Amino acid sequence: MMGMVGITLEEITKKFGNFTALNKINLKIEDKEFMALLGPSGSGKSTLLYTIAGIYKPSSGKIYFNDKDVTETPPKDRNVGLVFQNWALYPHMRVFKNIAFPLELKKSSRNEIEKKVREVAKMLHIDHLLDRYPWQLSGGQQQRVAIARALVKEPDVLLLDEPLSNLDALLRLEVRAELKRLQKELGITTIYVTHDQAEALAMADRIAIIREGKILQVGDPDEVYYKPMYKFVAGFLGSPPMNFIHAEVEGGNIRIYQSKISVPKQYREIIKRLEITEVLFGFRPHDAEIIRGEREGIKGEVYSFEPLGREQIVTIAVNSDVFVKVFAPEGEHFSFGEKVTIVPNEERVILFDKKTEKALEYFP
Repeated sequence: MMGMVGITLEEITKKFGNFTALNKINLKIEDKEFMALLGPSGSGKSTLLYTIAGIYKPSSGKIYFNDKDVTETPPKDRNVGLVFQNWALYPHMRVFKNIAFPLELKKSSRNEIEKKVREVAKMLHIDHLLDRYPWQLSGGQQQRVAIARALVKEPDVLLLDEPLSNLDALLRLEVRAELKRLQKELGITTIYVTHDQAEALAMADRIAIIREGKILQVGDPDEVYYKPMYKFVAGFLGSPPMNFIHAEVEGGNIRIYQSKISVPKQYREIIKRLEITEVLFGFRPHDAEIIRGEREGIKGEVYSFEPLGREQIVTIAVNSDVFVKVFAPEGEHFSFGEKVTIVPNEERVILFDKKTEKALEYFP
């Protein structure tokens, strides 16, 4: 159904006046891949999407669809389908007309329009709504109409700009699962902009994490989650995010306030070689346990606890102004102020350089 299209971005820079929105972006998106662009608001991810769509022209750099340079090609000739955050449906047109609109622009025949609109509406479970107006639909249904309209012209590339952010939480999960299935079924190269890390981790084949117009890391969900290259990436992925504590290195130990922990095996060599004396000690809330009694670990006291059904999040004060969060089993009881020891899983600890905030394992 769709063409084969891989996308290559070479040194894409985009300036608005003297503000640099994108700074030398290099990215390769494979044919049929589902790529998420993830970052906080203002990071440049939507600007990048609109540059790929051709709505913005880069100030410098090149964009290729397969081997064809499309940097100067206008949006209408790029054959991309765009879905916006606000869906942008035509209120005075019925759903059928809304979906058919791109085909009418292309002057397709009545029969073809009829066939394609019904096909794509069925795929998105909105075939029973074709005679309604957008204002008669729920948010989730309107969203599906917007996606149907983008898909009906059989684009080579599907570009989605935070398409689920206006839906309530439960519906988001449902549409998220469907979108992922649909993308695989159609085999269409898809670029998905979001600030929601859970969405990116759940849907994408690979994630590009963007901050201040630069790509910090690109990798599959496991890679960016378990092997973050920067503190920012580690803190942006995961809920609650990774814990970070400033620590000193003394010989073979790491001192964290009143506690001492052996340097994790995987870091001994590099710490020695680079003569590192200070690190950011990072571990995820589910990669540590809380122990009562004597064990090598990080000492602290229980500050608060929040039951979450199957488990609970315990917040522990390691110092008067340093708090970490750790998951604990649901049945375990804690009291405020109780003294405990946090024992991180050594293999999952990530140490970051204090100055550059880069993970030590990525140092040459």
